Amino acid sequence: MSSADVRAKLNHPVVDADGHMLEFTPLFLDHLDVVGGPDIVERFIARSKQNREAMWYALTPEQRAEYRLARPPWWAVAARNTLDRATSMLPNLLKDRLDEFGFDYCISYPTLGFFLFDEPDDELRQATCRAQNNMVADIFSGVKDRITPAATVPSFTPEEAISELEHVVHELGLKAVMLSNLVRRVIPKAAGRESQGEQAEWIDPLALDSLYDYDPVWAKCMELGVAPTAHSFMQGHGWRRSHSCYAYNQTGHFADAGEAFSKALFFGGVTRRFPNLNFGVLEGGVGYGITVFSTLLEVWHKRGAPGIADLDPSSLDYDLLRDLFARYGGERFARRLGEDERIGYSILRSDRVVREADKKLLDEYAPAGITSDEDVRARFVDRIWFGCEADDVMAPMALSGRGVPLGAKVKATFGSDIGHWDVKVMSHVLEEAYEMVEDGLATEEEFRDFTFTNPVTLHAGMNPDFFKGTVVEDDVDKLLEELGMPTS
Repeated sequence: MSSADVRAKLNHPVVDADGHMLEFTPLFLDHLDVVGGPDIVERFIARSKQNREAMWYALTPEQRAEYRLARPPWWAVAARNTLDRATSMLPNLLKDRLDEFGFDYCISYPTLGFFLFDEPDDELRQATCRAQNNMVADIFSGVKDRITPAATVPSFTPEEAISELEHVVHELGLKAVMLSNLVRRVIPKAAGRESQGEQAEWIDPLALDSLYDYDPVWAKCMELGVAPTAHSFMQGHGWRRSHSCYAYNQTGHFADAGEAFSKALFFGGVTRRFPNLNFGVLEGGVGYGITVFSTLLEVWHKRGAPGIADLDPSSLDYDLLRDLFARYGGERFARRLGEDERIGYSILRSDRVVREADKKLLDEYAPAGITSDEDVRARFVDRIWFGCEADDVMAPMALSGRGVPLGAKVKATFGSDIGHWDVKVMSHVLEEAYEMVEDGLATEEEFRDFTFTNPVTLHAGMNPDFFKGTVVEDDVDKLLEELGMPTS
């Protein structure tokens, strides 16, 4: 069954929450020239020749191993399928082909934008993101009834994020935003010593232990009616640093990035302080969402308020312990029971001085306001949408809630990823996604949640007018009424 045939048998629209454009560089440079002038354009071109892909190919295999330079992406977009390559670059062509794909509406995310908002140079980062957003507002202006582009929002500081959010919403009329949610920051000192000129880095997930207070950014998203969606990558960091194997670095990296951000939102208390703000973490699938939710519940019972007191060393019964050591360990255990108190860490230590301020940190679930299992669901499952490609084998489990604690339906959200190498043929995506129904793994209603309800509620839950003026407007209004949500 073709994707068009699948769409014809459905009783609901299909909304693609995460397609991808491929930016046409000459046009981008035109917009960059308008924003920053020829000097900025030349600086951007020079920087592009210094990126890790260019560096990797410039080095010998021995140098790559010596520097541990992670192998970058290569051959990452359609080539033999020239029609699909052009489709990802030309919004008018994409619109003409959406019926072939079985998509009623598509949210198109950048490709170049992934790299623009990671640029460490403040002026260059802000200028290139502004140019990117101006460009997509321009080239997608004639296809608003079927496609909307996502803005690229840098967030090295809350101020720059807020500035660009206001620009893209108020001045450009954009309504979907991709936030730089994992900011790479240089550590000038490591372990108390200068870093000897090397750039030791830490990754700031904005919501926990951040360099800045990002609550003003979340408040601005609420004010503007936009759902902050995340699409950061983890290639080249930590264990994803193979100098020879791109697939090793790539496999699962979006999930790692999504896990970092979603856990920070939870433990940092953001989803408690902003209980009506929707977050989307895209392209990482939903498997880690299920695992993290399940683990959050399990760990709360053991290390949250219900269980942390059970681990207090002062509650240890030393008389019983000595008796058990003597009876079951013999002289070599009983006689030396207290000797390990001499070292800094001990499984028996009970005299460690705990600062009063640190005592407030013992229940690490307190910032999230967790007092019950349902609170965990409310702060995590109810607030975060997880972008899934068509072949995500965990989507049926998330959509049904079968095997998930509390029967929670983790919000698996359809994102095609058209435009990137993951999709060999654009017109095959929906038929591949529908296999979960044909194979008996998901019901028609669950497939509706995957391809319509979840993509719609992520954005319309923040802005009831998100789909106004589009071909799905009437169907979205009916859905929102069905769910008891505002329609305008």
